[in-house]
Amino acid sequence: MGMFEGKPQEEPFHSGEIYHLWSYLYSTKATLVTLQVLTNHTGDHDLQTLLEDLTENSFTQEEQQVEAILKETGIRLPPAPPDRPNVEIQDIPAGARFNDAEIAGLVQKELMTGRLLCSYIIGIAIREDIVELFEEFHTQKSEYENKLLNITKEKGWLVSPPINVK
Repeated sequence: MGMFEGKPQEEPFHSGEIYHLWSYLYSTKATLVTLQVLTNHTGDHDLQTLLEDLTENSFTQEEQQVEAILKETGIRLPPAPPDRPNVEIQDIPAGARFNDAEIAGLVQKELMTGRLLCSYIIGIAIREDIVELFEEFHTQKSEYENKLLNITKEKGWLVSPPINVK
């Protein structure tokens, strides 16, 4: 029996898998703090609900799952930036505050780049459990991206490129 036969959890990681798991966790921890800041700046109820749901049911769970894998393998975990306090939107000066359309764009960009990274990790991984995990992450990000797209359309925040009607 070869080294890569049997249970995926018993197969060794290759260096690319370790590097990308560690980097993904580091990025996810930074994104969680960014989402805290953006949630503080959000005035729109629908967008705030989406951000809170995205934080709790996507990024926090991803952080926990990848962290558990790295802990099991004995890999040192990346540092996490400090949490940000919750503030009321009226306490943020108008010139320093992100507006809701900007927040939607920043979150959309984060989801899109996250999907690209998930696709890359799926492509380089040889352990089936890692492939399945990042397929789940990819699917989740796509679902949140669609929800965000609907919100941006409803609120009139979508900035469309020129439309060709020839």
